Amino acid sequence: MKKLLCLLIVITLFSCNKKEKNTNENLFDKTQENELMTELYGSWVGDFVSENQDNDDQEMHVNKINISIKKITHSEVIGRSIVAGNNRPLNGRMTKKGNTVSFVLNEPGDDKNDGVFEFEIKNDTLLVGTWTANNPKKSVRVRSFSLTKKDFRYNPYVMLPNEGMYVDYQNPKVEKVAIMDEEDEAENNNETEIQYENASLYRIASESIVTINSSTQKLTESDLKNLRKIDLEILRNTIFARHGLTFKTKTVRQFLIR
Repeated sequence: MKKLLCLLIVITLFSCNKKEKNTNENLFDKTQENELMTELYGSWVGDFVSENQDNDDQEMHVNKINISIKKITHSEVIGRSIVAGNNRPLNGRMTKKGNTVSFVLNEPGDDKNDGVFEFEIKNDTLLVGTWTANNPKKSVRVRSFSLTKKDFRYNPYVMLPNEGMYVDYQNPKVEKVAIMDEEDEAENNNETEIQYENASLYRIASESIVTINSSTQKLTESDLKNLRKIDLEILRNTIFARHGLTFKTKTVRQFLIR
């Protein structure tokens, strides 16, 4: 009986050692795989656009996205997705049919905003595809993107574009505005009843934000005292933006993610 028991123990230990050896060999083989298409490594950046949002204002549902590809082998693709301040790891597979290179990459799934990226590389210059949320009840379930490769280097001299106005559309202030019909006013000798309706007022940054560099200039009290509150918010965050920070708040992203 003792001999039989000893034999069973030996067989069990041998079996466990063999499984462990096979697992270690598989892991070794995986880490030793040749990397492919390293020219695709790096950051791909562009608009992350809602495909199923009922709201007519599509501009409110567009974010910038950065898909970073870090490793490609026959068995695995590793990367990251960065959008709206969320920095998520990606893992999946690559397939190649003819000249078409396709990817399916998954976010971990332990966050309510995680999903699956499916995309192709077009002419080695465009990364085009869709993202689908894991949560079928998410208000924006599908987003599309067409990204171009971009190298990120810290440059303290990068300035905000000076075209257009910098308006804080995310934080409108609602006020009642008097509405008076000109014909009624004339007929009633200015005794017409005044009506009011709600109007959204938006903060607008001054031109100073495209001329002041808060990364290279030591700003004095005289530089700051006549600036608007929104100017100060933008100038402070341009320092972080030049270092590549991804912003979670829409108030900041609307100005600095371009």
